Amino acid sequence: MLVAFASTNGIHINDHFGWCKCFYMYTLLEDSFVFVKAIDSTQELQGEGEKLAYKISCIEEARILCVSQIGPNASTLVKSAGIFVIKANNENDTIEEALLNLLKLKNTNPPLWMQRLLSANSAH
Repeated sequence: MLVAFASTNGIHINDHFGWCKCFYMYTLLEDSFVFVKAIDSTQELQGEGEKLAYKISCIEEARILCVSQIGPNASTLVKSAGIFVIKANNENDTIEEALLNLLKLKNTNPPLWMQRLLSANSAH
């Protein structure tokens, strides 16, 4: 399962979805995670709708998006694209901590939203 992170430095979950210049994509494996790629999302578009559609297209492979902030319209659009949004507690939260927490959730007692993602993932 792919997870995208909005980050200014590739370490912390510290960027706003709409302003994010680079998304960091990881895949969750059975008991570990692997960095997949950094996705440049710097293309400047004028309209908010165009900008949000572009940002979503950058991360469309992901099933989970972790951000520090996301607006209500963007959140609705991201969810409509089948991507679950997780907001970091604060800008000191690290990508590694989030991945470890997601692995623990997945392998112990996944919440309903994660069960849905996992079953959809195994169907592909």
